[in-house]
Amino acid sequence: MSRLLNSKLFRRYPWVNPLLILLILVIVYGWALRGLKVDFELLRSSWPYITDFISRLFPPDPAVIDIALKGLIETVQMSLWGTTIGAIISLPIAVASANNVAPRWLQWLANLLQNAVRSVPSIILGLIFVAATGLGAPAGTLALGIYTIGYLAKFYQQAIEAVDYRSLESLQVMGASRFQIAQYGILPQVLPLGLGYTLWMFEYNIRAASVLGVVGAGGIGFQLKSYIDGFEYNKATTMMLVLLVVVTVIDSFSSQLRRRLDSM
Repeated sequence: MSRLLNSKLFRRYPWVNPLLILLILVIVYGWALRGLKVDFELLRSSWPYITDFISRLFPPDPAVIDIALKGLIETVQMSLWGTTIGAIISLPIAVASANNVAPRWLQWLANLLQNAVRSVPSIILGLIFVAATGLGAPAGTLALGIYTIGYLAKFYQQAIEAVDYRSLESLQVMGASRFQIAQYGILPQVLPLGLGYTLWMFEYNIRAASVLGVVGAGGIGFQLKSYIDGFEYNKATTMMLVLLVVVTVIDSFSSQLRRRLDSM
């Protein structure tokens, strides 16, 4: 009865529904802002400190470009291997977690594994592998590989669940096993989308690899942190600019490649 009255109310007054949504959003964001306890007066008075810090970053110091390029190459290498390791491990996890392929008990375990990996920040993974392998790129590569699993497995899962179910039914009628269904019914449909997700993750891991340098896991981030700790802000700016250029180039290239994959 209440549902009937509500539907009649919304048909008669169509502005009620968006008004309710707006009211809920205002309440939620107001609650969140109150929890942040933002001091707007402090923010207003902090601008001189912000501008002073930014002014110390310029001009960049070109004398460390060779060090920046060396660290950048290591960062790209870390991202390449970390993304590849994560993608290979993510594929079977994604198949196991897809609701149109795997049994429910296996879906539950695979999704639990995904959530567990995503709940661990990349810096914590970096600390774990630095403790295991020591400072340097190997620790960062392993951390990126595990970090990648939490996201690519979810992306792959969504791609698998979006496949045309009629093709899977045809394979089931023909007596195909679950492995054959995944190989011949799912993989050809999800491959272009999966490659696009993998390229996006590769881009993201370059940024993540620079952050992992903060805990000594190699890459350009290690040099960046060293210069900031030593108050050599001009050299740190050079590192950030080199990273910005490379990330922009890779983003442009991978965006074009993803568009071609999407057109497939």
